[in-house]
Amino acid sequence: MAARKIVLADGSEYVGEGFGDGADRVCEIVFNTSMAGYQEILSDPSYTCQMVVMTYPLIGNYGMAAEDYETATPTIGALAVRRYNDAPSNFRSAETLGAVMERFHIPGIQGIDTRKLNRSIRDHGSRKALITAADTPLEEALEILRTTDVPRDVVRRVSCKAPWVSPAANARYHVAAVDCGIKHNIIRSLNARGCDVTVLPYDVAAEAVLALGPDGLFLSNGPGDPEDVPQVIELVRALRGRLPIFGICLGHQIISLAYGASTYKLKFGHRGGNHPVRELATGKIEITSQNHSYAVDEKSLAGTGLELTHVNILDGTVEGVKCGRDRVFSVQYHPESAPGPQDSGQLFDRFIAMMEEDKRHA
Repeated sequence: MAARKIVLADGSEYVGEGFGDGADRVCEIVFNTSMAGYQEILSDPSYTCQMVVMTYPLIGNYGMAAEDYETATPTIGALAVRRYNDAPSNFRSAETLGAVMERFHIPGIQGIDTRKLNRSIRDHGSRKALITAADTPLEEALEILRTTDVPRDVVRRVSCKAPWVSPAANARYHVAAVDCGIKHNIIRSLNARGCDVTVLPYDVAAEAVLALGPDGLFLSNGPGDPEDVPQVIELVRALRGRLPIFGICLGHQIISLAYGASTYKLKFGHRGGNHPVRELATGKIEITSQNHSYAVDEKSLAGTGLELTHVNILDGTVEGVKCGRDRVFSVQYHPESAPGPQDSGQLFDRFIAMMEEDKRHA
């Protein structure tokens, strides 16, 4: 393994060994607190152009399974770990993590002090970082950081280019899913509940959605700032009240913007499978999986027609909203999370119930 390092704009350097691809890359650096699921993290389109630092120290030990990808072509920026295991022990493993990262041109680094680096992200926020060769002069690395911007057109990069269909056995419903970086397990979750899913590009027109005659509209997760996808915001404005709408993560933020609320960037975001969320109507606590940099401003919900439904216990941020009149609801977290937790799967059942109610009154 070649000597590599991470360089931050404050001049701090974290030297270790490379694995995966050997490319230099500037990314937004973030951390993830999950103890399992590195394959799903690596293949989640929401991490496009981000360098993910894992807080769990041992990564790669169970390899990569063909069934566990969240997208066919991972677009994560880079991966940083304390210790990388290149000899996985798992009967389902088809490939090593490093081999997959090499194939998809994803650079990685191991052997760094991830606790120190994660504390830096926690204290100073997510920001630009460079992964490069260990012998790159610091002055040169800082100049690269200063002059290189992290791309903002990330939804366009990960969204499908043409519609495609994922059929369900014994389908009873048809869902139009807007692909802003959709995870495969969302589609699987809908298929398992009897939904044929037509996956559509992020810039699909409202007329094209209605022409499909769907029973409901789903807005997916995805990377970046929700204000960078005005096409989807306008789509929600055109279709709200015309059919049930359910949004997850980026889709939740887009729904909020479409109703006139505002969003803001969190200091270091929420990423991991251990975030407690309270449902206000019942007081129930759900342990959730999350992956986002932006949040909805609670104060901005006033007068929009949206009602706050869920709150993050750790920092009080908005985790869910709804508009009963328009049959619209959304959550910031991931009810389809794989490998878990699975506390929130009933949200898909709520979407099914809304579509069934619509059918009865059609």
